[in-house]
Amino acid sequence: MNTDLQLNAKSNRQLNQMAFDPELTQGARNAVRVCLRVLPSEKVTVITDEVSLEIAAALVHELEEVGCRYQTWVLEDIATRPLTDLPLAIAADLETSHVSIFAVTAQTNELKSRMQMTDIVNRNNIRHAHMVNIKKRIMLEGMRADFLKVDRLSVKVMERVSAARQIRAKTPAGTDLVADLNPNYRWVKTSGIISTAKWGNLPGGEVFTTPGEVNGTFVIDGVVGDYLCEKFGDLKAHPLTIQVKGNRLIAAHSANKELKDDFWAYTHKDENSDRVGEFAIGTNIELKDVIGEILQDEKYPGVHIAFGNPYGAHTGAEWYSSTHIDVVGRKFDIWVDGEQIMRDGHFLIEA
Repeated sequence: MNTDLQLNAKSNRQLNQMAFDPELTQGARNAVRVCLRVLPSEKVTVITDEVSLEIAAALVHELEEVGCRYQTWVLEDIATRPLTDLPLAIAADLETSHVSIFAVTAQTNELKSRMQMTDIVNRNNIRHAHMVNIKKRIMLEGMRADFLKVDRLSVKVMERVSAARQIRAKTPAGTDLVADLNPNYRWVKTSGIISTAKWGNLPGGEVFTTPGEVNGTFVIDGVVGDYLCEKFGDLKAHPLTIQVKGNRLIAAHSANKELKDDFWAYTHKDENSDRVGEFAIGTNIELKDVIGEILQDEKYPGVHIAFGNPYGAHTGAEWYSSTHIDVVGRKFDIWVDGEQIMRDGHFLIEA
């Protein structure tokens, strides 16, 4: 048996024999059966790490219940963390799969390896569940959502924003942001119902595009993304206030100097790291507040934006960045071409 097969057999034994909290079952079943709609005839790649093993075990249990073929990979079994590149064995396995699940806790500077993975996903139209920094709390909250209901609302929001020219967002904390939209850039729905057209984060619940131009102030009293989220958590007590002009980050201020400095460094790694690549509206109406976990919090009803990579393969944006970091606030009012669709964080649109 070659080394890759030995490692894979070890990973399979770990996960399909591993005990897990039965409270994880509902979220895992939602992921496998509702969001990904895995069929017995399909093959699934499951990528996880030591931190996320219990959640991965719950997901594998559901795959076995479905009766499909699957391969599992525990990153620490085959590579040194943080990953500099996606391990070749995982890349090769992905090439033969219909569905993939990435349930991993991110480490510093691993975004490149995740982009290599999603390049394969995009090229092969794999139904991919992206569960970066998945936690037990998220499995018990966001992953228990009624994703069919979230999808219905997301469709209605898409109908409003797809033809819009401008969206304005304000919060009591001081956010006042205007996004002028580029009609050449597509809106994308990632409601939790994952298709071959676009891989999605789980839990799902957002619609997004690459904006034409964003200007104004964003008070980040929710969370910032990537590995900074793990470091700083919920920012309600010490928000980060940023100014955006001509779609570029021009200033950042916070009582937490380390947060400000780390965020500024992250958004200045390449020529487009400080450029707004994503403008999004969270649509997971079953989430009641920000919890300090970006995977779930970016789906919280409201506006979030991201600096860096615009996911051009999906939005049509023609530029690129090697980085991508989301920022989330609370209690938004939102107007689409002057028509208010959200007040104090609550949609004025029925699901």
